[in-house]
Order: sequence, then C-alpha cells, then structure tokens
Amino acid sequence: MQLKISEYLKPEAIMMEIKAKEKIAAINELVAHMVENNMVSDGDEFINALAKRENLESTGIGDGIAIPHARTNAVRDLILAFAQSPQGIDFSSIDGKPSHIIFLIASPESQKSEYIVALAKLSRLLRKPSVREMLRSAKDREEVMDIIRRNED
Repeated sequence: MQLKISEYLKPEAIMMEIKAKEKIAAINELVAHMVENNMVSDGDEFINALAKRENLESTGIGDGIAIPHARTNAVRDLILAFAQSPQGIDFSSIDGKPSHIIFLIASPESQKSEYIVALAKLSRLLRKPSVREMLRSAKDREEVMDIIRRNED
C-alpha cells in the first residue's frame, strides 16, 4: 500500500507548541484543535477512543516520541496531527523520558489497513535520530511538512 504520511498530515493539523503538561490534557488539546479545524466530527468520541487505547498500553514509544492513535468513526478518513512540546509531556514512555514530538493518528473503523500502514510508516520515519532532531527544532508548519516529505520512503 503506497501511503504517504505527508498526504494525511495537513498543515492545519500541526501545533507548534502544545501547552499541556500531561498526557490526557495533551490529547484533549490536540483533539480540540482538530475539532476546531473540522477534521473530527465528534471530539468526545475521539477522546474516549484515544483514552481507551492509552489505557491498554502507553503510546509513548521512547526517544521523545508519543504516537497516540485510535480507530473511531469520529473521523471520516485517515488523519494525522502533529504537536511539539518544548517542555516535554510524560507519556509513560518505555524509556521513562518525556515526549517532545507527538503524532496523533485516527482512522474510521473501516480503514484498518490504512491505519496500520500509517502507524508502521510513521514509526519507521521516527526511528531516524536526524528526523526526530529536525522535527523537535522545526520552527513552523511548513518546516514540519518539508522534513516529512524529504524523509519519508
């Protein structure tokens, strides 16, 4: 499946500085931003799906990254969002370090394969230390989009 992260991450879904200090507040802030930008039809349903997923196992994958994700019919299509947290958020990461880069993935129940492919591609992209560093120091939405376009396979 030829899926490009850059095609599903829209500039309006990028938050350059998330204010939240803890994981559920960060998820709420990101979802509120997505609702404001008409990417999510039901914010509460989406938050509940993300919280349920987060309770199964933390989506803090280490190296300063968290990828909260859920399948929910609160979205019409696969969507991604990005947030930078200069101070870092405790996502109960496996390495115990705070997350400075948060990618959120959502897809409707009907798009399970797209959802899995997006999660895999994003994980592969974020394995590269140079990409993590560039995303952490990106100054604006265009720079974030450019970093992803240049580095995705």
